[in-house]
Amino acid sequence: MLRTRVITAIVLLAVLVPVTLFAPVGAFGALIGFVVVFAAWEWGRLLKLNGAGPVAYALVAGVALIFSAFLGVAPKPLFQMAAIFWVLAGPFALIRKPQLASGPWRAFLLFAGIVVFVACWHAVVAARTVGVAFVLSLLLVVWLADIGAYFAGKALGRHKLAPSISPGKTWEGALGGWLAVLIIGALAAATGFYAPTVFTAFVEHLGWDRSFVALSVLVAFSVVGDLFESLLKRQAGVKDSSGLLPGHGGVLDRIDALLPVLPIAMLMLG
Repeated sequence: MLRTRVITAIVLLAVLVPVTLFAPVGAFGALIGFVVVFAAWEWGRLLKLNGAGPVAYALVAGVALIFSAFLGVAPKPLFQMAAIFWVLAGPFALIRKPQLASGPWRAFLLFAGIVVFVACWHAVVAARTVGVAFVLSLLLVVWLADIGAYFAGKALGRHKLAPSISPGKTWEGALGGWLAVLIIGALAAATGFYAPTVFTAFVEHLGWDRSFVALSVLVAFSVVGDLFESLLKRQAGVKDSSGLLPGHGGVLDRIDALLPVLPIAMLMLG
């Protein structure tokens, strides 16, 4: 299992790192679009579309991506729609836990999913147009929150965050992830390390105090995105969103926390 996980990680890095660092924005956008289409396929599967339904849904997402290019690189209304979904529907679903793959909820999530995936794609491409360091720093927010939560949760975790959805997550872990983001963000902004980054951009646009609030919001919604996908998987009765990435699960398992963070971050900086 560990060997498979390592091999998959190496292959992914061998593809993603060179494209992110050296390829033109268009090639980068094409690769991310490819990833998003597979994530849409998994979304359709978790919502229990039958037969070729998930494939058809992925094709619709791909077509939506292509036509959304006419909206420009950073379409603010699209980011707003995605943000509204995560701010309202995300916490509501986590608190009330409705059956997401049946009735009106499924129809709503099938439509909302297209908006979420297209907005995420635009957000990461828009971040890449600012610069490599900028897009990597935006991803770093989620990675730091996840790493900090893991180690703090292992060392100090006592109080479950959402036991019926993801029993391994704790409030202490979430706090550790939040602190990790704030500390590294403050250091990056103060030193101007590899500027422009999302940290320097927040300070420039919002000032120090509101930058800490903005980063806190991003950390909170990284947790919402993670838990939302966990709820989808739990209700679908599966451990992973798919087996596309051997040893790592599916694409959604890797980008769930990014789905809300990317458009919300670009909206706050717009």
